[in-house]
Amino acid sequence: MNSTRRDFLAASAGLAAIAATRVHAAEASSEVVLAIMGANNRGSQLAEQFAEQTGCRIAYICDPDEQAIAKGIAAATSRGAAKPQGIRDFRQALDDPTVDALICAAPNHWHAPATILACKAGKHVYVEKPCSHTAAEGELMIAAANKSGCVVQVGMQRRSGSLYREAIEKVRGGAIGAPLHAKSWYHTPRPSIGRGQQTAPPPTLDYALWQGPSPERPFQSNVIPYNWHFFWHWGNGEIGNNGVHSIDICRLALGVDYPTRVTCAGGRLRYDDDQETPDTSTAIFECGDKLITWEQISWMRPVGSPSIFGIEIRGTEGVMCVDDEGAVVYDLDRKVVDEFQGSRGDAEHLRDFLDAVRDGHRTALNIEEGHKSALFCHLGNIAYRTGESIQVDPASGHLVDSPDGKKLWSCEYRQGWEPRV
Repeated sequence: MNSTRRDFLAASAGLAAIAATRVHAAEASSEVVLAIMGANNRGSQLAEQFAEQTGCRIAYICDPDEQAIAKGIAAATSRGAAKPQGIRDFRQALDDPTVDALICAAPNHWHAPATILACKAGKHVYVEKPCSHTAAEGELMIAAANKSGCVVQVGMQRRSGSLYREAIEKVRGGAIGAPLHAKSWYHTPRPSIGRGQQTAPPPTLDYALWQGPSPERPFQSNVIPYNWHFFWHWGNGEIGNNGVHSIDICRLALGVDYPTRVTCAGGRLRYDDDQETPDTSTAIFECGDKLITWEQISWMRPVGSPSIFGIEIRGTEGVMCVDDEGAVVYDLDRKVVDEFQGSRGDAEHLRDFLDAVRDGHRTALNIEEGHKSALFCHLGNIAYRTGESIQVDPASGHLVDSPDGKKLWSCEYRQGWEPRV
């Protein structure tokens, strides 16, 4: 890291710490009060995980679906914690002066609008991956965090795990020579989402609130609670759902901020159903003299590995293979020269956030870093949807020249829901 960038990061961290004193923040010894937004899947997992942490209390479970609220409350109280209040509209929790932070585990189209509203209300934010639904939203989220002084942590927990920290340290320390190529994959046997029907929403669901900032569409029976991931209107496909985790580690290990050119090929190969995003794809990110690739097969487990998630980092003197079970380092003769294990980082990532709410430190996966990794996914999707090999400015991550790609840089919003800092 050159001195100019080091000074910039130090200054930014100092400004954020100063600004944090102007927002609602817990004292170093106090209880951090949380509101969890989105409880059908990841939100319930986070409710249970936060409930296991000391020094915090879940005050609200927020979800447009009454059934999801019940699920979230059950998760939050599964370890004997006090029962939180269940509400449909998370904005009620933002109005509560006792709430310190919003945990946003709602669908992707909510990530930026909810984060920006929370920052305006002086609440810190833990936002699930990918941090944004579009590239433009990530930049707005950074601006909102900087303006408010709020801590914004992105839910890519491997950054905090001892396994991945050690892997990155060893790569950067020369364990495989100069790292040049990072390959990652996610192969999982997802079933078909089928053909949905346009029907009335179930009586337990406030569908207008679920849509929130997105332009309205009729309720479709095979979208909620999970398959919204595979519709561009609300989700970012598998690369945004799971690829962002491994791409983040690849980017960090190679010391890359933004790519210079992105290509993505694939399609819906396995099932004839309503899914819009590809079920099979390969994205290639050229990063100057380094290369990152990501491969997705969302209908079959891998053959050569027991893990559906994996990373290979190749250098001039060897290869490191890592997944959530551990890491192995090979020399150029394919001889094992090192093996190690460690945690994935789930509990450590939550603790990092809670500690930052108290002291204002720069978290392991702050919104600036979260945006960079999410942007790789957005650029991959733009390349896929346009059919172009897109050129990228490595200094900013912006498209150099792609009229069709620039149309996908942002998105439309329902009137009155446009995110503004």
